Amino acid sequence: MKEKSRGILLCFAIALAAWVVVELIPVLEVMGSAVLAILAGMVLGMFLKDRGPWKAGIAFTSKKVLQLAVVLLGFGLNLGKIGEVGLTSLPIIVTTIATSLVVAYVMCRALGMPSRISTLIGVGSSICGGSAIAATAPVIGADDEEIAQAISVIFLFNVAAALIFPSLGGALGLSDTGFGLFAGTAVNDTSSVTAAASTWDTMRDTGGAVLEYATIVKLTRTLAIIPITLALAAWRASRERKSGGGGGVQVSLKSVFPMFILYFVLASVVTTLATALLTGAALEGAIALFKLLKTLSKFFIVMAMAAIGLNTDVVKLVKTGGKPILMGFTCWVAIACVSLGMQRMLGIW
Repeated sequence: MKEKSRGILLCFAIALAAWVVVELIPVLEVMGSAVLAILAGMVLGMFLKDRGPWKAGIAFTSKKVLQLAVVLLGFGLNLGKIGEVGLTSLPIIVTTIATSLVVAYVMCRALGMPSRISTLIGVGSSICGGSAIAATAPVIGADDEEIAQAISVIFLFNVAAALIFPSLGGALGLSDTGFGLFAGTAVNDTSSVTAAASTWDTMRDTGGAVLEYATIVKLTRTLAIIPITLALAAWRASRERKSGGGGGVQVSLKSVFPMFILYFVLASVVTTLATALLTGAALEGAIALFKLLKTLSKFFIVMAMAAIGLNTDVVKLVKTGGKPILMGFTCWVAIACVSLGMQRMLGIW
């Protein structure tokens, strides 16, 4: 562990700086500390020529700390609370997720893009941005450059959505519930969902009702991480089994399925049971603990993004960024259109 300490501390320092800057400058909340950490890591990485003393710790942070962050993210998911959203949002959520994944697949084939970066952009666009990418990357074996590229693409359209969608929703005549559904299903990252919904609340003086509704819809979308990562793990196992070519190589689902996804599910179940069964001071204590663990999860994600930034070749990223941006834009537009179209079909808008 000693050889990893310098790299881990470097990632911690970058993450802490990014976290504090975003806290001190509220306008940067639209960007988020994770994206800021990636950018800082990229810039610092350009000047960090000899990475020998740092390499092991950076690699550990980008993999193991990232997995721990995903596990702790489960403590922010109350399955019972999410169920209260009901059937109103579920058809829209399922349709937008399916649309993004199909569009990403089609664009992957049309543009001749690598499957892993395409998968990350499709999953990140459809579910919950950086968190979905963080959970999916180890399952499909994505490298740091692919993760950084996908995160950057998602960030670009997160910012665009946070700035454009409140005015667009007003121009389209969406109701408060309608905009909550629109923000919760068509904006990628939780930070941008809250930014867009908060702007709407301010515009309409709703007292935070839209923010709460949009957040619950967004958390419901987040649950899709579970079946999608399971499906991707099964697909990878099948693919590697076939690539063995009958030469005695046996690849099982267990060998490629990341156990941290199971722990993520268990964390969600623990949160749900605790909030359902506990009362009084015990419940308050549990809620405070889950809130702390969720915050810790967010910080660990920022640390991992700093490590990914340090491992990213900026020049290569710029040279190869055109196709991923086009894919991200296509997914973003398709999700927004389908979200609004489903609202029209269901009579919400």
